[in-house]
Amino acid sequence: MSTFFEQAARRSLPAQGVVEFQRAFGSRFVTTDAVREHYGTDESPYPVCPPDAVVFPHDASEVAHAVRLCNKYKVPIIPFGIGSSLEGHVLPIEGGVTLSLSEMNRVVSVQAEDFTVTVEPGVTRTQVNEAIRDTGLFFPIDPGADATIGGMAATRASGTNAVRYGTMRENVVSLKVVTADGDIIRTSSRARKSSSGYDLTHLFVGSEGTLGIIVEVTLRVYPRSEAITAAVCNFPSLADAVQSVVEIMQSGTPIARVEFMDEHAVNAVNRYSKLALEETPLLLFEFHGSAGGVQEQIDVVREIAGDHGGTAFAWANQPEDRTRLWTARHNSHFSGLQLRPGSRSVATDVCVPISRLADCVTQTAEDLKTATFPYTIVGHVGDGNFHVQMLIDPDSRSEWDEAEAINRRLVLRAIEMEGTCSGEHGVGLHKIEFLKVEHGEPALELMRLIKHAYDPNNIFNPGKVVEWGA
Repeated sequence: MSTFFEQAARRSLPAQGVVEFQRAFGSRFVTTDAVREHYGTDESPYPVCPPDAVVFPHDASEVAHAVRLCNKYKVPIIPFGIGSSLEGHVLPIEGGVTLSLSEMNRVVSVQAEDFTVTVEPGVTRTQVNEAIRDTGLFFPIDPGADATIGGMAATRASGTNAVRYGTMRENVVSLKVVTADGDIIRTSSRARKSSSGYDLTHLFVGSEGTLGIIVEVTLRVYPRSEAITAAVCNFPSLADAVQSVVEIMQSGTPIARVEFMDEHAVNAVNRYSKLALEETPLLLFEFHGSAGGVQEQIDVVREIAGDHGGTAFAWANQPEDRTRLWTARHNSHFSGLQLRPGSRSVATDVCVPISRLADCVTQTAEDLKTATFPYTIVGHVGDGNFHVQMLIDPDSRSEWDEAEAINRRLVLRAIEMEGTCSGEHGVGLHKIEFLKVEHGEPALELMRLIKHAYDPNNIFNPGKVVEWGA
């Protein structure tokens, strides 16, 4: 496994820096091997890459102090939520200090009348919904893992509800961010719209901790729907299922969720979550709205699915049935791992214009038929985004190379179709080589200029998104 990943030259905190951190944070400055290894691990296939130390700040002022110390000694600082990222985002490849935001987990305020809630970065998405349950509102972004809001903002996360409610890009109203100088800035007000200055909020959303440390997030939340119904529909082929989604979206039907699973993913979910879904390509739907509006959506979807061989819908009308179904879908990453015990998951995703989705998915499935390892395909196909999970032997260089070759063909296929190398995983380490192909050198150079301006000593999560001196 160590041969899979070449570490960059490490920049360690000098002895005087260690003393200053210990003086400021006491027992919350940790250098034990077990803690360092935990914070040098995520859900990517890369090997453990421990930081030199882990710091546990309690508030924004302590984050600012940690950043000032790292900037003073030109040592990397990497923000860490729960480590659920899939592309190596949080691995400290140049050493330095990992900033665990787990103890900054307070809901700051709920502004129900404005449909916003403000939280610290260590709050998870389920905590947000618990905090606003009694208001009749909910936060819809659900990337699968119970990720932290700071991490979701940093990676511009998405999820099963994105087809109706958008991604973190559309649902972050404002941020507080610590800059490289240790200043704490607010990127915008809580107003619904603004024409004032540069859009700093959306510069930091998706920046993966490379431009600053997010210490507070104001989110947009939504009223709970009067009626919610979920359904499963099986199809004779992958192409039939995906083409149904394309036509449903082109019809303008405002479905809340539409998820695709290939037969391999269905098999894995059945085994892991003890379900009895028919093991063919299928779509999972969820409909939100008034009772009449939901029925109108169902009628349109049923007709289009039937035109493509969709079998009788299986309905989940009760909340507990819907929860069981969507929990199983969210656990598809972990259920896939059980197809090959002891394997590591090489997960990748792309997003293409909806008109090219059927072509991209079917060509990818055809490419995967020759794989020497198990795989699954799932997707938030309502917005053109799908995921491939390849389950490789962690000790096999040949399987790693094979998976990377498939990933490369998939990404280049998506870009050729005017899509993107990642719809929601982000860039991290795994997708960095594709940015030039997707964006072009002039755009990539502009990204580097922004990085150099915001972070002149390259302390914020170095080696991610853009290469410093390329």
